[in-house]
Amino acid sequence: MKPVIFGLSGLALTDAERNFFRSANPCGFILFKRNVDTRAQLRALTDDLRALAGRDDVPILIDQEGGRVARMGPPEWPAFPAGPAFDALYDVAPISAIEAARVNAHALALMLAEVGINVDCMPLLDVAQPDTTEAIACRLFGREPQRVAAMGRAVLDGLARGGVAGVVKHLPGYGRAAIDPHYGLPVVSASADDLEIDLAPFVALRDASMGMTSHIVFEAWDAERPATLSPVVVEEIIRGRIGFDGLLMTDDIDMKALSGTAGEKAVGALAAGCDIVLDCWARMAEMEDIAGRIGDMPPVSRARLDRALAAMTPPAGDAAELTAKRDALLALA
Repeated sequence: MKPVIFGLSGLALTDAERNFFRSANPCGFILFKRNVDTRAQLRALTDDLRALAGRDDVPILIDQEGGRVARMGPPEWPAFPAGPAFDALYDVAPISAIEAARVNAHALALMLAEVGINVDCMPLLDVAQPDTTEAIACRLFGREPQRVAAMGRAVLDGLARGGVAGVVKHLPGYGRAAIDPHYGLPVVSASADDLEIDLAPFVALRDASMGMTSHIVFEAWDAERPATLSPVVVEEIIRGRIGFDGLLMTDDIDMKALSGTAGEKAVGALAAGCDIVLDCWARMAEMEDIAGRIGDMPPVSRARLDRALAAMTPPAGDAAELTAKRDALLALA
């Protein structure tokens, strides 16, 4: 099994993708709007991916946070709120905000599980700052590490009740990113002492089964390399200071924050200590470059993957009841 998660190009696998994935044997797959149309279509696609992989528990990921980051949406699926809605409620009723975040994630997970998706790339544990780029700020739970951690924990719990694993992101934090990493490389000059604020939610949720790195340079730790490509940040900060021992995947390596070819970035991320490379755009030449450059998943990474998959439970709950409860709680704000 290759330590990579690939995207695919459309609503169904092409013959070229089917042949390539069968040969490359990636760890899992990630879906985007281009892969999503109807419930029946999406369920058929995820069933096909499981059959192709020969693993019922193959990770099939999606970024379904709510708000602007939602690959599945109306009219086929309901819209869900993003982090700031729960942050606003927390200002007036913290316990209600935490419960709203939990039931929202639970309902969202049931929606995903129905169509065969078993991993959602949330919650965001990034701590907002006054100059956080809007591309990230509009998705966050706020500026206080304690509330970010509390609502992040609630999201993980809600997702698990709905049969879906969560991915804490973006280790060790995007909150100080003043530019969107999709289009450039954020550089943070804050001191190591100041960065303790950013680390706090990740420390609180260090027992999460899956996590995702950030493409950002922290000069206090490694002035030369973004976190995804930095052995210092991965081993000393994420694994060491934070204490995270779950499955660590990169953010999308196609983002402009990283330089080099797809294969070079994949090799660099794995060498830095990441368990899995995330390559989202289904460009066959780039996928072939990655698969040709990386080896099989090492035992330590496979053990982390197995632990994450073993922790998943069957979905349970009523989505209508959960969303009604969420809406009643959010109305308090």
